[in-house]
Amino acid sequence: MFNILLASPRWYCAGVDRAIGMLDDIIKTYSSEGTIYVNHEIVHNKFIVSYFERKWVIFSDDLESMPKWSIMVFSAHGVAPSFVKQAKEKWLRCIDSTCPLVLKVHNEAKKFISEGFQVIYIGKKNHQEAIGVRDNDLKNIFVVGNKKEADELNFKQEQKLALLNQTTLSVDDTKELIHYICKKYPDIKLPGFSDICYATTNRQEAVKEIAKRSDALIIVGSQNSSNSQKLKLIGEKIGIPSILIDKKNELPDNFLTSIQTLWVSSGASVPDALVQELLGHLKTLGWTLKEEVIMSEEKMIFPYTIDLEKKK
Repeated sequence: MFNILLASPRWYCAGVDRAIGMLDDIIKTYSSEGTIYVNHEIVHNKFIVSYFERKWVIFSDDLESMPKWSIMVFSAHGVAPSFVKQAKEKWLRCIDSTCPLVLKVHNEAKKFISEGFQVIYIGKKNHQEAIGVRDNDLKNIFVVGNKKEADELNFKQEQKLALLNQTTLSVDDTKELIHYICKKYPDIKLPGFSDICYATTNRQEAVKEIAKRSDALIIVGSQNSSNSQKLKLIGEKIGIPSILIDKKNELPDNFLTSIQTLWVSSGASVPDALVQELLGHLKTLGWTLKEEVIMSEEKMIFPYTIDLEKKK
Protein backbone atom coordinates (compact mmCIF):
# COMPACT_ATOMS: atom_id res chain seq x y z
CA MET A 1 0.00 0.00 0.00
CA PHE A 2 1.32 3.46 -0.95
CA ASN A 3 0.10 6.03 1.57
CA ILE A 4 -0.06 9.82 1.55
CA LEU A 5 0.02 12.01 4.65
CA LEU A 6 -1.42 15.43 3.84
CA ALA A 7 -0.46 18.52 5.83
CA SER A 8 -2.94 20.92 7.36
CA PRO A 9 -2.69 23.91 7.31
CA ARG A 10 -1.18 24.27 3.86
CA TRP A 11 -3.15 26.91 1.94
CA TYR A 12 -2.94 30.71 1.82
CA CYS A 13 -1.68 32.57 4.84
CA ALA A 14 -3.69 35.65 5.88
CA GLY A 15 -1.29 38.05 4.14
CA VAL A 16 -1.48 36.21 0.81
CA ASP A 17 -5.27 35.87 1.05
CA ARG A 18 -5.53 39.61 1.71
CA ALA A 19 -3.30 40.60 -1.23
CA ILE A 20 -5.11 38.32 -3.70
CA GLY A 21 -8.51 39.52 -2.46
CA MET A 22 -7.44 43.14 -2.79
CA LEU A 23 -6.22 42.71 -6.36
CA ASP A 24 -9.37 40.80 -7.36
CA ASP A 25 -11.54 43.59 -5.94
CA ILE A 26 -9.46 46.28 -7.62
CA ILE A 27 -9.92 44.53 -10.98
CA LYS A 28 -13.69 44.21 -10.49
CA THR A 29 -14.09 47.86 -9.52
CA TYR A 30 -11.47 49.76 -11.50
CA SER A 31 -10.48 47.75 -14.61
CA SER A 32 -12.59 50.07 -16.77
CA GLU A 33 -10.28 52.95 -15.83
CA GLY A 34 -7.24 51.47 -17.55
CA THR A 35 -4.38 49.07 -16.98
CA ILE A 36 -3.67 47.84 -13.46
CA TYR A 37 -0.02 47.39 -12.56
CA VAL A 38 1.62 45.42 -9.75
CA ASN A 39 5.25 45.84 -8.74
CA HIS A 40 7.24 42.58 -8.69
CA GLU A 41 4.69 39.71 -8.19
CA ILE A 42 1.59 40.05 -6.05
CA VAL A 43 2.68 36.83 -4.27
CA HIS A 44 5.41 34.32 -5.12
CA ASN A 45 3.36 31.78 -7.01
CA LYS A 46 3.43 31.25 -10.78
CA PHE A 47 -0.21 30.09 -10.91
CA ILE A 48 -1.49 33.22 -9.17
CA VAL A 49 0.63 35.52 -11.33
CA SER A 50 -0.66 33.80 -14.49
CA TYR A 51 -4.24 34.06 -13.20
CA PHE A 52 -3.95 37.83 -12.90
CA GLU A 53 -2.06 38.21 -16.18
CA ARG A 54 -5.08 36.63 -17.87
CA LYS A 55 -7.08 39.48 -16.33
CA TRP A 56 -4.72 41.97 -18.05
CA VAL A 57 -2.77 42.89 -14.92
CA ILE A 58 0.82 43.87 -15.76
CA PHE A 59 3.59 42.96 -13.32
CA SER A 60 6.38 45.51 -13.71
CA ASP A 61 8.77 47.80 -11.85
CA ASP A 62 9.25 50.03 -14.91
CA LEU A 63 7.50 53.18 -13.71
CA GLU A 64 8.53 55.12 -16.81
CA SER A 65 6.29 52.96 -18.99
CA MET A 66 3.17 53.57 -16.88
CA PRO A 67 0.74 56.31 -17.97
CA LYS A 68 -0.20 59.06 -15.52
CA TRP A 69 -3.07 58.09 -13.17
CA SER A 70 -2.51 54.37 -13.70
CA ILE A 71 -3.29 52.10 -10.77
CA MET A 72 -0.20 50.67 -9.03
CA VAL A 73 -0.62 47.89 -6.47
CA PHE A 74 2.32 47.18 -4.16
CA SER A 75 2.87 43.45 -3.63
CA ALA A 76 2.37 41.43 -0.45
CA HIS A 77 6.14 41.28 0.14
CA GLY A 78 6.36 44.98 0.91
CA VAL A 79 7.92 47.72 -1.15
CA ALA A 80 10.95 50.01 -0.96
CA PRO A 81 9.95 53.51 0.26
CA SER A 82 11.97 55.01 -2.59
CA PHE A 83 9.82 53.08 -5.09
CA VAL A 84 6.64 54.41 -3.45
CA LYS A 85 8.00 57.94 -3.69
CA GLN A 86 8.85 57.52 -7.37
CA ALA A 87 5.43 56.02 -8.13
CA LYS A 88 3.64 58.96 -6.53
CA GLU A 89 5.90 61.43 -8.32
CA LYS A 90 4.75 59.75 -11.56
CA TRP A 91 1.16 60.51 -10.53
CA LEU A 92 0.26 56.86 -10.15
CA ARG A 93 -2.66 55.93 -7.93
CA CYS A 94 -1.13 53.57 -5.38
CA ILE A 95 -2.70 50.82 -3.28
CA ASP A 96 -0.58 48.89 -0.78
CA SER A 97 -1.25 45.16 -0.33
CA THR A 98 1.83 44.63 1.89
CA CYS A 99 1.24 41.86 4.43
CA PRO A 100 0.68 43.48 7.85
CA LEU A 101 3.36 41.20 9.34
CA VAL A 102 5.90 42.52 6.82
CA LEU A 103 4.70 46.05 7.49
CA LYS A 104 5.34 45.40 11.19
CA VAL A 105 9.03 44.81 10.41
CA HIS A 106 9.19 48.00 8.32
CA ASN A 107 7.73 49.95 11.23
CA GLU A 108 10.12 48.32 13.72
CA ALA A 109 13.06 49.25 11.50
CA LYS A 110 11.95 52.87 11.20
CA LYS A 111 11.37 53.09 14.97
CA PHE A 112 14.81 51.69 15.79
CA ILE A 113 16.49 54.04 13.31
CA SER A 114 14.64 57.04 14.75
CA GLU A 115 15.98 56.10 18.21
CA GLY A 116 19.61 56.03 17.02
CA PHE A 117 20.00 52.29 16.45
CA GLN A 118 21.65 50.56 13.55
CA VAL A 119 19.76 47.45 12.46
CA ILE A 120 21.04 43.98 11.62
CA TYR A 121 18.38 42.39 9.44
CA ILE A 122 18.51 38.63 8.92
CA GLY A 123 17.28 37.80 5.44
CA LYS A 124 18.04 37.08 1.80
CA LYS A 125 19.63 40.15 0.25
CA ASN A 126 17.88 39.74 -3.10
CA HIS A 127 14.44 38.93 -1.71
CA GLN A 128 11.79 41.59 -2.26
CA GLU A 129 10.98 41.72 1.45
CA ALA A 130 14.58 42.37 2.48
CA ILE A 131 15.08 44.94 -0.29
CA GLY A 132 12.01 46.83 0.92
CA VAL A 133 13.01 46.87 4.59
CA ARG A 134 16.61 47.90 3.92
CA ASP A 135 15.47 50.78 1.73
CA ASN A 136 14.09 52.49 4.84
CA ASP A 137 17.70 53.49 5.61
CA LEU A 138 20.46 52.14 3.36
CA LYS A 139 23.20 53.49 5.64
CA ASN A 140 21.92 51.99 8.87
CA ILE A 141 20.24 48.68 7.97
CA PHE A 142 22.54 45.74 7.23
CA VAL A 143 21.23 42.51 5.69
CA VAL A 144 22.95 39.28 6.72
CA GLY A 145 22.11 35.73 5.74
CA ASN A 146 24.67 33.68 7.66
CA LYS A 147 27.37 33.78 10.32
CA LYS A 148 30.08 34.75 7.85
CA GLU A 149 28.14 37.84 6.76
CA ALA A 150 27.44 38.67 10.39
CA ASP A 151 31.16 38.49 11.17
CA GLU A 152 31.91 40.94 8.35
CA LEU A 153 29.98 43.68 10.13
CA ASN A 154 32.01 46.17 12.12
CA PHE A 155 30.29 48.56 14.53
CA LYS A 156 31.64 51.16 16.89
CA GLN A 157 31.66 49.96 20.47
CA GLU A 158 29.18 52.61 21.58
CA GLN A 159 26.76 52.00 18.69
CA LYS A 160 23.24 50.92 19.67
CA LEU A 161 22.15 47.84 17.70
CA ALA A 162 18.80 46.20 16.97
CA LEU A 163 17.97 42.88 15.31
CA LEU A 164 15.12 42.13 12.88
CA ASN A 165 14.49 39.41 10.30
CA GLN A 166 12.57 38.43 7.18
CA THR A 167 9.20 36.82 7.89
CA THR A 168 9.63 33.71 5.71
CA LEU A 169 12.93 32.24 6.90
CA SER A 170 13.74 28.88 8.44
CA VAL A 171 12.66 29.07 12.08
CA ASP A 172 15.54 26.90 13.33
CA ASP A 173 18.25 28.51 11.20
CA THR A 174 17.07 31.99 12.17
CA LYS A 175 17.08 31.11 15.87
CA GLU A 176 20.63 29.81 15.52
CA LEU A 177 21.81 32.96 13.75
CA ILE A 178 20.02 35.22 16.25
CA HIS A 179 21.75 33.36 19.08
CA TYR A 180 25.11 33.79 17.33
CA ILE A 181 24.61 37.51 16.79
CA CYS A 182 23.37 38.02 20.36
CA LYS A 183 26.52 36.36 21.72
CA LYS A 184 28.63 38.72 19.62
CA TYR A 185 26.55 41.76 20.59
CA PRO A 186 25.03 41.01 24.04
CA ASP A 187 23.27 44.38 24.27
CA ILE A 188 21.55 44.14 20.88
CA LYS A 189 17.83 44.94 21.08
CA LEU A 190 15.26 42.46 19.79
CA PRO A 191 11.66 43.14 18.70
CA GLY A 192 8.90 42.50 21.22
CA PHE A 193 7.55 39.58 19.17
CA SER A 194 9.15 37.22 16.67
CA ASP A 195 9.25 38.51 13.10
CA ILE A 196 8.81 35.01 11.64
CA CYS A 197 5.32 34.75 10.15
CA TYR A 198 2.88 32.50 12.04
CA ALA A 199 2.06 30.57 8.86
CA THR A 200 5.73 29.99 8.09
CA THR A 201 6.22 28.66 11.62
CA ASN A 202 3.15 26.40 11.48
CA ARG A 203 4.12 24.82 8.17
CA GLN A 204 7.70 24.23 9.20
CA GLU A 205 6.68 22.63 12.50
CA ALA A 206 4.30 20.32 10.62
CA VAL A 207 6.98 19.24 8.14
CA LYS A 208 9.51 18.59 10.92
CA GLU A 209 7.05 16.42 12.82
CA ILE A 210 5.40 14.41 10.05
CA ALA A 211 8.44 13.99 7.82
CA LYS A 212 9.80 11.66 10.49
CA ARG A 213 6.95 9.27 9.58
CA SER A 214 7.50 9.58 5.83
CA ASP A 215 9.87 8.26 3.19
CA ALA A 216 9.71 11.36 0.98
CA LEU A 217 8.38 14.90 0.90
CA ILE A 218 6.63 16.85 -1.86
CA ILE A 219 6.16 20.58 -1.38
CA VAL A 220 3.85 22.35 -3.81
CA GLY A 221 5.11 25.87 -4.44
CA SER A 222 7.15 28.08 -6.74
CA GLN A 223 10.94 28.14 -6.80
CA ASN A 224 11.08 31.84 -5.88
CA SER A 225 8.92 31.32 -2.79
CA SER A 226 11.15 31.60 0.27
CA ASN A 227 8.74 29.86 2.66
CA SER A 228 8.24 26.98 0.20
CA GLN A 229 11.99 26.53 -0.25
CA LYS A 230 12.43 26.35 3.52
CA LEU A 231 9.91 23.50 3.76
CA LYS A 232 11.85 21.52 1.19
CA LEU A 233 15.11 22.16 3.06
CA ILE A 234 13.64 20.80 6.28
CA GLY A 235 12.93 17.48 4.58
CA GLU A 236 16.46 17.40 3.18
CA LYS A 237 17.92 18.05 6.64
CA ILE A 238 15.89 15.19 8.08
CA GLY A 239 17.39 13.04 5.35
CA ILE A 240 14.45 12.11 3.13
CA PRO A 241 14.07 12.80 -0.62
CA SER A 242 12.38 16.22 -0.93
CA ILE A 243 11.23 18.19 -3.94
CA LEU A 244 9.51 21.51 -4.65
CA ILE A 245 7.15 21.56 -7.63
CA ASP A 246 4.58 24.03 -8.96
CA LYS A 247 2.14 21.43 -10.28
CA LYS A 248 1.58 17.73 -10.82
CA ASN A 249 3.29 17.44 -14.22
CA GLU A 250 6.61 18.53 -12.69
CA LEU A 251 6.78 15.38 -10.56
CA PRO A 252 9.82 13.38 -11.76
CA ASP A 253 8.99 9.87 -12.98
CA ASN A 254 11.54 8.22 -10.69
CA PHE A 255 10.86 10.23 -7.52
CA LEU A 256 8.38 7.75 -6.04
CA THR A 257 10.64 4.71 -6.50
CA SER A 258 11.05 2.64 -3.29
CA ILE A 259 8.70 4.96 -1.31
CA GLN A 260 5.84 3.66 0.83
CA THR A 261 4.71 6.77 2.73
CA LEU A 262 4.65 10.22 1.16
CA TRP A 263 4.26 13.55 2.95
CA VAL A 264 2.58 16.35 0.94
CA SER A 265 2.45 20.00 1.95
CA SER A 266 2.55 23.41 0.27
CA GLY A 267 3.82 26.93 0.69
CA ALA A 268 1.74 29.78 2.09
CA SER A 269 0.96 31.30 -1.32
CA VAL A 270 -0.27 28.13 -3.05
CA PRO A 271 -3.91 27.58 -4.11
CA ASP A 272 -5.15 24.34 -2.59
CA ALA A 273 -6.48 23.37 -6.03
CA LEU A 274 -2.89 22.65 -7.08
CA VAL A 275 -2.44 20.29 -4.13
CA GLN A 276 -5.71 18.54 -4.95
CA GLU A 277 -4.61 18.10 -8.58
CA LEU A 278 -1.39 16.48 -7.36
CA LEU A 279 -3.36 14.16 -5.07
CA GLY A 280 -5.60 13.17 -7.98
CA HIS A 281 -2.54 12.41 -10.10
CA LEU A 282 -0.99 10.33 -7.32
CA LYS A 283 -4.25 8.40 -6.98
CA THR A 284 -3.99 7.33 -10.62
CA LEU A 285 -0.50 5.99 -9.78
CA GLY A 286 -1.87 3.79 -6.98
CA TRP A 287 -1.43 6.10 -4.00
CA THR A 288 -4.06 6.47 -1.24
CA LEU A 289 -4.67 9.47 1.00
CA LYS A 290 -4.28 7.81 4.39
CA GLU A 291 -4.60 10.84 6.65
CA GLU A 292 -4.90 14.62 6.68
CA VAL A 293 -2.66 15.57 9.58
CA ILE A 294 -4.00 18.69 11.31
CA MET A 295 -1.10 20.27 13.19
CA SER A 296 -2.74 23.64 13.94
CA GLU A 297 -5.71 25.79 13.02
CA GLU A 298 -5.21 29.16 11.38
CA LYS A 299 -8.03 31.66 11.95
CA MET A 300 -6.13 34.89 11.36
CA ILE A 301 -7.72 37.32 8.91
CA PHE A 302 -6.27 40.63 7.73
CA PRO A 303 -9.14 42.91 6.66
CA TYR A 304 -8.63 45.61 4.05
CA THR A 305 -10.23 48.63 2.46
CA ILE A 306 -9.50 50.00 -0.99
CA ASP A 307 -9.35 53.78 -1.02
CA LEU A 308 -8.25 54.79 -4.50
CA GLU A 309 -7.51 58.37 -5.40
CA LYS A 310 -9.72 59.63 -8.23
CA LYS A 311 -8.30 60.85 -11.51
CA LYS A 312 -7.91 64.61 -11.59
